[in-house]
Order: sequence, then structure tokens, then C-alpha cells
Amino acid sequence: MKLEECYASFGGNYEDVQARLRSDVLIKKFVLKFLSDPTFASLCASLDSKNYEEAFRAAHTLKGIAQNLSFKRLGESSSSLTEFLRGKADGQIDASQCSSLFGIVKEDYDAVVEAIQMLS
Repeated sequence: MKLEECYASFGGNYEDVQARLRSDVLIKKFVLKFLSDPTFASLCASLDSKNYEEAFRAAHTLKGIAQNLSFKRLGESSSSLTEFLRGKADGQIDASQCSSLFGIVKEDYDAVVEAIQMLS
């Protein structure tokens, strides 16, 4: 799979990242580094332990990474989760809604990872 096809498969914006980074070699370098980024694992662990402050930080970081790499769908879903978690104390979290928002982030994250793993 080529880089442009990879972006199309997970709802990314290849033209946007290309305009920003200007080199397919550089884009591919950062896209491949995404696979080893610990942010998603941190988000999962934080939500599992109900540490919503840390989950907010991880969701916010994931949003930034996704936006910088123009992973459009992942950026949007992680942004929704970030805003849901922003400034809320543990007792203010609707666990069902949080789980639903995280489910979308996970689907988008998995789609990105799967596509990156098929890059040639």
C-alpha cells in the first residue's frame, strides 16, 4: 500500500500532511513512528483505572499527534473525547458516554494502525 492509499483508507488528509511536511520520506518516517507511540496505551490504562485527569492528558496528546499527521478521523474522535474529559472531576464523568466516545477513538486508532502496518 502506498502512503496516499494508506491515508485514504483511514480517513486521513494526505494533501494536508504533504503540504505541511513536503516530503513523502518525512511523512512516512513520522507515520511509522506512530506505531511505537505510547499515548494510546496510556489512554487505555488511564481509563481502566478511572484516572480521568491522566486520560484527559493522553486524549489531548493523541489529538495533537493525529492533527499533526492529518489523521482526520482519529483527530476528530480524540478531540471529542478530550473535550468530554476536560475539567471534569472523577464524580462528574458519565461512564457510559465516556465508554462510547472511547469506542470511537479505538475504532479510528485501530484503522490507522492497520493501514500503517500495510505500508510498502
